[in-house]
Amino acid sequence: MIQRHDTVPVKVGKVTVGGDAPIVVQSMTNTDTADVAATVAQVQALARSGSELVRITVNNEAAAAAVPHIRERLDALGVGVPLVGDFHFNGHRLLAEHPACAEALAKYRINPGNVGSGEKRDAQFTSMIETAIRHDRPVRIGVNWGSLDKALVAAMMDENARRAEPLDADRMMREIMVASALQSAARAEEIGLPRDHIVLSCKMSRVQDLIGVYRLLAERSDYALHLGLTEAGMGSKGIVASTAALAVLLQEGIGDTIRISLTPEPGGDRTQEVRVAQEILQSMGLRAFMPMVVACPGCGRTTSTYFQQLAQDIQSYLREQMPVWRERYPGVEGMDVAVMGCVVNGPGESKHANIGISLPGTGERPAAPVFIDGEKAVTLKGDRIAEEFQEILENYVRTRYGSSETTGARGERG
Repeated sequence: MIQRHDTVPVKVGKVTVGGDAPIVVQSMTNTDTADVAATVAQVQALARSGSELVRITVNNEAAAAAVPHIRERLDALGVGVPLVGDFHFNGHRLLAEHPACAEALAKYRINPGNVGSGEKRDAQFTSMIETAIRHDRPVRIGVNWGSLDKALVAAMMDENARRAEPLDADRMMREIMVASALQSAARAEEIGLPRDHIVLSCKMSRVQDLIGVYRLLAERSDYALHLGLTEAGMGSKGIVASTAALAVLLQEGIGDTIRISLTPEPGGDRTQEVRVAQEILQSMGLRAFMPMVVACPGCGRTTSTYFQQLAQDIQSYLREQMPVWRERYPGVEGMDVAVMGCVVNGPGESKHANIGISLPGTGERPAAPVFIDGEKAVTLKGDRIAEEFQEILENYVRTRYGSSETTGARGERG
């Protein structure tokens, strides 16, 4: 059991971040927020895939004016996911001049490195915090190493240079990041924002930097923490880097909400970042979002691609069903399904799953035993093995998770 750091819980709409609440999955749109229809469609897709908070860019007058209409359309569609407004440079003005936008958003994200400079900085930061106080909205103070406050960097670098034993550049960068976050949070509290309305993040793009900076944050504060490797990249690189960084921190009990910042391929599916976040948490045993499919990697004993196709089809089928099943069959997200390709590990893995099938490998008898809750239930043969197994799976879900006796079972084997 992973022991999480004690943090102050923060309410974001109906979602709680921090404390003993489950770690929250969030995402961000990449549409032009002023395009209401496109933004609503993407928010709906992200929420349907399991994003519990969705951040949207609010970068100009048109975007700010669109936010309340986006909220209205989502509500009309029955999509209640809280919206987080991402503000940079001009957020103080947009929030002040568009009170309907400020009200429609469930949380504001402020980057202390670009709220202003010089004398304007404190006034503009204060304005945004005061708006949050008026609307009773939480704020994420999100520091990013690509946009640190230049005055703070210069002051801390000069101070470090005067030390008898200066810190190295990497450690100094982490110290500046943490100082920016904690000083900004302290200033927000001085203005009047309650501690339970503050979430902190320190986004880095290198794995070891991210781990180091969040360890410092967790040591020095009890604010709720948002985790994410910024500019993680595309495809497997972004997934691997994000997983490597977040898994270490989550294992140490650090983090209350996560976002996987993947660069999508042109025309790619934005919901991939939600799936990756869910799979990290589920693989670590921290949350359950959908049934897990266990499948062998294949080898010379499984020259047929039949089991690979079945595993893929079952995985896709389960993901498509989850928006409905999540409401209809509580506990189904904890179910384990095994689709195995030969007799070596097939029967054993199938017995350990809630429901599993061991398909015949090369040269094996053309029969596929199906195991339900550890017991062999039936052996499938012929050309309809895939269809028959899916029917057995559907019936299992209905009977195991749909009755009054089994509602609430969290996928444990009987």
